[in-house]
Amino acid sequence: MSDQAFNILALIIYFAAMLGIGWYFVRKNNSLDEYMLGGRGLPPAVAALSAGASDMSGWLLMGLPGAIYATGLVEAWIAVGLTIGAWLNWLFIAPRLRVYTQVSANSITIPSFFENRLRDRSRLLRIAAGIIILVFFTFYVSSGMVAGGVFAESSFGMDYRTGMLIVAGVTVLYSLGGGFLAASYTDFVQGTMMFLALIAVPLVGVFAVGGPGEAAATIRDVDPALLRMLGAGTSAIVVVSALAWGLGYFGQPHIIVRFMALRSVEEAKSARRIGIGWMILAVGGAIATALVGIAYVQQNGIALEDPETIFLVLGEILFHPLIAGFILAAVLAAIMSTISSQLIVSASALVEDLFKAVLKRRATDRQEVMLGRAAVLVISLVAGAMAWTQNDTILGLVAFAWAGFGAAFGPTVILSLYWRGLSAAGALTGMVAGAITVGVWGNIDGGIFDLYEILPGFVVNLVLAIIISKLTHRASSDVTAEFDETMRIMTSGSKSTADVPRG
Repeated sequence: MSDQAFNILALIIYFAAMLGIGWYFVRKNNSLDEYMLGGRGLPPAVAALSAGASDMSGWLLMGLPGAIYATGLVEAWIAVGLTIGAWLNWLFIAPRLRVYTQVSANSITIPSFFENRLRDRSRLLRIAAGIIILVFFTFYVSSGMVAGGVFAESSFGMDYRTGMLIVAGVTVLYSLGGGFLAASYTDFVQGTMMFLALIAVPLVGVFAVGGPGEAAATIRDVDPALLRMLGAGTSAIVVVSALAWGLGYFGQPHIIVRFMALRSVEEAKSARRIGIGWMILAVGGAIATALVGIAYVQQNGIALEDPETIFLVLGEILFHPLIAGFILAAVLAAIMSTISSQLIVSASALVEDLFKAVLKRRATDRQEVMLGRAAVLVISLVAGAMAWTQNDTILGLVAFAWAGFGAAFGPTVILSLYWRGLSAAGALTGMVAGAITVGVWGNIDGGIFDLYEILPGFVVNLVLAIIISKLTHRASSDVTAEFDETMRIMTSGSKSTADVPRG
């Protein structure tokens, strides 16, 4: 049996497992709440690994190791910023969002929470938020499909479009049928695969190069600066921009929706510990993979054309072809977990925040679930059409889409949860201004404009939201009662979904 045959066998097993999970959850969705949010019954380990897997995508296994391989530990500042941001997100946003979204009319999407929390009768806030999610995530899903096609092309010599259709088809099938639960539980499996691969590759690799000491000595022979996080060319703007990536977590709908789906607020603490533990070890494994890769390539005289393939190259060299196939599958898992999560959030925005909110149509639970599935299919087809011809501009959009979501939604989420004085007008103004700032700032180069656009966008949103809210806020007994009820439940620590009243 050839090496490639073993690789393909591993991928077939992986694809079959993902489709099996999706099929299992097909009959578990009896309402839109269950299809889009899993009935708020997600165990902490599943929520934690699902959030991590849907967050990291191929960046963790290819982008980060490749950047560190090429430039050194100076690129690790982004990982530091993301880890801190993820921890703060789990600590301050997760428990309160879990409770408040259910207290406030059982909101199952972020846009519907904004509307219910702020009593926005105009529906403009919900519609604007839904449009932002739908547009950006359609491009995000498309970029994931492009990544899947490129991966199949580079790893198996497969035609780009054939590879893209296979990866997209499997992902769409289990997302379409099983909804949020299928996406979350496949994310759990995929997150576990990513974690194991990122531990195994550098661990075996460090022995192959003669141990940690020999690895460090070889890296110093290549360039001592590779082991420094602060070098001669590292400016304050570079470090601040890298750390600012952490701000994005507060506004990523596909991540914070996992907080809303937790079984109880009490379980947010254990989910945080699992999620951050997973993230620290996985990011550490990615960094170690790059460093070990530098040493291995140097010692063995390997010509590495693309630094982002160092994880794949080490996997193929150091392991049996079947294990190497599962390591390849871990990269696909990173790509597919992000696509599935974004598909479900996009579909929820289309059905819950645009179709139902704008058209005000009433439907049965079964009809709403079918609408959700139809939305997943429509978004998939649009994203697939965009990805049909490989287009770097789609991939380039992902670079500032993180900033766009973080700046548009981050401050709004924080203020909604922690400040009684936020108004609908303030939230809408800040959200739109934050998104516009990211778009403008990200297209100007030089001087202060080299600062990552999420930081100015976040600040503009925050400042304008506070100023406009101060001018327009009107006290509401209903809003105050919901805020106080959320604080009461947070203090008492309800242990089950049943303990949390629905608005």
